[in-house]
Amino acid sequence: MATVILTVGLAFIGYLATYLNGLRLTQRQARLARVNVQLSDFYGPLFALMEANSRAYDTFSEMYARPDGRDPFHHDIPPTEQELARWRTWATTVFIPNIQAMRDVVVTKADLLIEEEMPSALLQLCAHVAGYEITAAQWAEGNYEEHLSLIPFPGRELREYTRDRFSHLKSEQARLLGRRRGYSNRRR
Repeated sequence: MATVILTVGLAFIGYLATYLNGLRLTQRQARLARVNVQLSDFYGPLFALMEANSRAYDTFSEMYARPDGRDPFHHDIPPTEQELARWRTWATTVFIPNIQAMRDVVVTKADLLIEEEMPSALLQLCAHVAGYEITAAQWAEGNYEEHLSLIPFPGRELREYTRDRFSHLKSEQARLLGRRRGYSNRRR
């Protein structure tokens, strides 16, 4: 009788261990799937667009800096008509499309946020885009009184936010995949 009880007990413990291990693996796979979607649909595109926009703006600022190194919009002397025309070209072909794409990611994929509430940098981005859309509409009508969005771009905060969240998710992805070191730490 004791042998039967021991056998049944061991079988039950084996079944329980198998069940718990399967549950753990299923949860890990679900978490990995969520992280992958967060990276591919939200934080990856947002990070890439932010970096591209920042690098394009840095290039613009270097190419068209005034002799003292400052850009025309942060200077004591107002921008010339040539500087404003150059800005409108860059803004309509590079900056506004990039920030609109960032806004679209935020608006259409907000369910993939890490946070429970919308971060203020993302709300500020959406407002900034709306401000630039008004400015661009005025340009299309030939009105060049305004040259910037009425709402400031959250550059530093947004750059830190996208880098931090992207890096955090890449590290978590590597951990869930069983890698000892994250992607950024691998030697090439």
